[in-house]
Amino acid sequence: MKTKIIAFILLTSSFAGQLFAQDRTIVNATSSEISDNLDLRAIASIFGDADNLDDFERRLNDPKVQISNLDLNQDNQVDYLRVIESVEGNTHIIIVQSVLGRDVFQDVATIEVERDIHNNVQVQVVGDVYMYGDNYIYEPVYVHTPIIYTSFWVSNYHPYYSSWYWGYYPTYYYAWNPFPVFRYRNHIGFCINFNYSYNYVNYRRCHIAYNNYYGRRGNGYERQYPNRSFSYRNSSYTNRYELDRTRNIRNVNTRNEIANNTNSTRGNSMGKRHENTRGNSATRSNDIPRGDSSVRRESTGNNSSQNTNQRSPSQREFSQHSDSPRNQLPRSNSKSGRG
Repeated sequence: MKTKIIAFILLTSSFAGQLFAQDRTIVNATSSEISDNLDLRAIASIFGDADNLDDFERRLNDPKVQISNLDLNQDNQVDYLRVIESVEGNTHIIIVQSVLGRDVFQDVATIEVERDIHNNVQVQVVGDVYMYGDNYIYEPVYVHTPIIYTSFWVSNYHPYYSSWYWGYYPTYYYAWNPFPVFRYRNHIGFCINFNYSYNYVNYRRCHIAYNNYYGRRGNGYERQYPNRSFSYRNSSYTNRYELDRTRNIRNVNTRNEIANNTNSTRGNSMGKRHENTRGNSATRSNDIPRGDSSVRRESTGNNSSQNTNQRSPSQREFSQHSDSPRNQLPRSNSKSGRG
């Protein structure tokens, strides 16, 4: 009888443990929002500052700026973002794709530029439906006409097509490690030009051009993981904008807000440090004979050396990268390849 009771208890405990493990897996799978790792306002910002689409692609992947934090293939390296273009009449659709493997690409956003009969240009930055949900769109308003417009409507224009692909990257590029989302949010505020405006809308202007492009979307990741789409991740919301309105997150909206927060924190820290060290500094100065300038120079030199040694190990928080297989792949300045 005792043997049966013990066996029943062990069986019940094992079954409960399996249920707990399953519940825990579900929570982890749905708690990460991949669209948090690429801010469309940052894309709109660097598009307005770029000289041409080649320069735009370089800015997207600049390791010193780190616009993106996307790691869709989960290799612990931020994905390279390549740029290709589709032209339909007066509409240019610039497609931003994550390079995830050999011949595996996933569209993450489009920039749709349209000129009307009055030569007015309208720009919309649209998050891909798989990543951001339906009609997640920002319309940037630039202070000055972007230089990039000047090449779009010239005669004999050739649509841009990136030469870079998996294992073949420009020499300026190296892969960096993704960071926690809260650190990416703090970082990306410094990368957005807040002299421009970014108006959210939920309707697309370039319907005909988009419909022609939609059938040619890069969706290699979507085909592999259909259950990771935005609609599956967040079934109660239409797109990322609706989701943000219900989440308790803080997005920095202006560069001044970032600067004020940084200066306030730095000022408080410096004030406390000054109060703690004022008395000790005065004591050290009085210990050195005023007439003995050589001693004073030696003391100053030591302090300077110590300060230099303390500063030298520090690095920018968003410049970390590892020597990984992707970094060791061959790179070239030549643009002979095609993706």
